[in-house]
Amino acid sequence: MRDGLQAYCRPCAAEYHQERQKARGKNVRPRVVAPPGHKYCRRCGVIKPHSEWDRNKTASDGLSTRCKACRAVEARAGHLKRSYGMTEAQRDEMIAAQGGVCCICLKAPAVHVDHCHTTGKVRGVLCFNCNTAIGKLGDDPDAARRVVSYLEGHAWKPTIVAQGVFRQPS
Repeated sequence: MRDGLQAYCRPCAAEYHQERQKARGKNVRPRVVAPPGHKYCRRCGVIKPHSEWDRNKTASDGLSTRCKACRAVEARAGHLKRSYGMTEAQRDEMIAAQGGVCCICLKAPAVHVDHCHTTGKVRGVLCFNCNTAIGKLGDDPDAARRVVSYLEGHAWKPTIVAQGVFRQPS
């Protein structure tokens, strides 16, 4: 209009716009009214307080489009896909094939995907401690063999043959 105002109020204009979009065959999301200080998460379908949302400066309300819990679920799935090229279903299938426990210690629940750092091939799903131990050994089978030998009571003690020359035990 000439005075710079619309002919219809904001709610009526929004309703008119939604009807026009439906007439064009577009997918129109239903409006969900949330109390002040709360927001509706379209992914999980729950109205949650603003404390359950991450900040997003570019959004009109200053909050993310999905709640923290939904973003965390999507982040885990995305990490598996990006890092290992597998889905959560494939990981769960591997865990079920292992009996739900770590392949190495056979005690703790398997939760961490183990992979070869040179080839990128997934080897299995391990517990935190076993996965960390393999990483600390640098994925070196010889170092793992020395650990086994040490645990069996054979200490690795080189003997000095000459100054700066050591003989390693066989």
